[in-house]
Order: sequence, then C-alpha cells, then structure tokens
Amino acid sequence: MKKFHIISDTNNKSLKIKKFLLSIIKQSSLKTSSLIIVVGGDGFMLQTLKKNFKFKKPFYGINSGNYGFLMNKFKKEKIYKKILQAKKITISPLTMSVKTKSGFIKKGIAINEVSILRQSRQAASLKINQGKKKIIKELISDGVLVSTPAGSTAYNLSVHGPILSLNSKQLSIAPISAFRPRRWKPRIVNDSSQITIKNLNPNKRPISAVADNFEVRNANQITIKKNKKIQFCLMYDRNRSLQKKISIEKIRKEN
Repeated sequence: MKKFHIISDTNNKSLKIKKFLLSIIKQSSLKTSSLIIVVGGDGFMLQTLKKNFKFKKPFYGINSGNYGFLMNKFKKEKIYKKILQAKKITISPLTMSVKTKSGFIKKGIAINEVSILRQSRQAASLKINQGKKKIIKELISDGVLVSTPAGSTAYNLSVHGPILSLNSKQLSIAPISAFRPRRWKPRIVNDSSQITIKNLNPNKRPISAVADNFEVRNANQITIKKNKKIQFCLMYDRNRSLQKKISIEKIRKEN
C-alpha cells in the first residue's frame, strides 16, 4: 500500500479538496510517505517542491487554481485510482547565483525561469554571455528571462520565447520588451551552458533577479546554470503528462 502525505494551500477550494482526500486516504507523515499530494496552483506547487525536495519523494499535484500547468485536474470519481496509476517524470532546476551591488552573494533555484527585471523606471542595460562566448554586448530592455523546458510555456511564452520539449536539453533566453537592439530575438542554448548576465549600469539602471518567486534586488551580476544534482519527481495522469501539455501549447502557438 502506498502511503500519502497531503499538503494544501489555504484557500477554500484547496481545503475542500484536501478534506475530501482525507475521507478516502489515510494521511502519513512526510518522512514515512511514499508520495506527496499537493493541492493548489502552480505557484504553490513550485513553493512546495523547493521546500520539500530534500525528502526525495514524488509529487502529485491537484489543481485548485487557474490553469495549473504543473498540476492534474481534480475529479472525485476514481481519484485514488488515478493517483496510483500516475506516470513519473523528473526535472532539474536552474541555480541562480547573484552578486549584489553591496558585494553579497545570494542563491536560489528556479524550476520555471530566472527573470532579470528592471527595478526602476529606467530600462535595464545588460551584457549576456554563454560561458566565454558573448551572446549580446548590450541589451537595453525591461529585462530578460532564462527558462527551462518546464517553464517555457509560462512567463517565457508570454514574452514570445520558444516552447521547448521536455527532453530537449535546452534553455531559452528571451528578452522582455527589447528596446535596443529592437529586433533582438530569443536564443536557445544547450542546458549545460553557464549563462552570465551583467548589469552594465547598476547606479542608474538597477535590476532585480528572480528565481521563480525568490527575488534578489540590486543585482550586479547573475550566473545561471542547470543543477543536475537536484531532481524533482512529478506525477501526472496517464493522458495528461507534462510533455503532452507542452506539445499542446506548442501547437496552439504555431496556429
């Protein structure tokens, strides 16, 4: 018998779903469980994954938010059977290391994307390198995103970044409202690349760096690299895998 631990967001819809699940599933502790059920939206799932990945358990998400790209749809009928038959996928996050204007080093991990954003009314002035190779000498924009395949249908898609297949071994680098050069297009790089983004004018044009929902302000230089040592295990219903969701979004974009 599988042992389950349920973690729920605190909104009414999530709590109702949790109450129903507890009526049919016996709750186990985090340490003794074989599967963690997460009830909420994508943001809550990202938060829960980062907080609990040290337990090295698979996570099954049940959507109580809006779109719920990382989650499964909730239906009372056969929910227990659906959880038992769910298929497993593993994804690795990005590690973000930020050197601030004050000289401090702050780190975070991102499952979806690292966002570099202007911090004032002034546009950001950024230099972007891939290892020792220069991607762009100076980009004047509202910012730039470095996205994983799992996050390529999130914020990345809204700024016209490419949708990446889950097994593509690629990352997307997409500008946010590029001003100079105005026609600078998103880049696709190998996921073994180390991306370095430098603020060329930190005094006049301050920027922040955000790993999913973890923000570091007054960033001078940001280093981003896929962390293959960390693996998140996500469970999906048989007909609603993460790869299938990505493929559907790709078709929608192309049409």
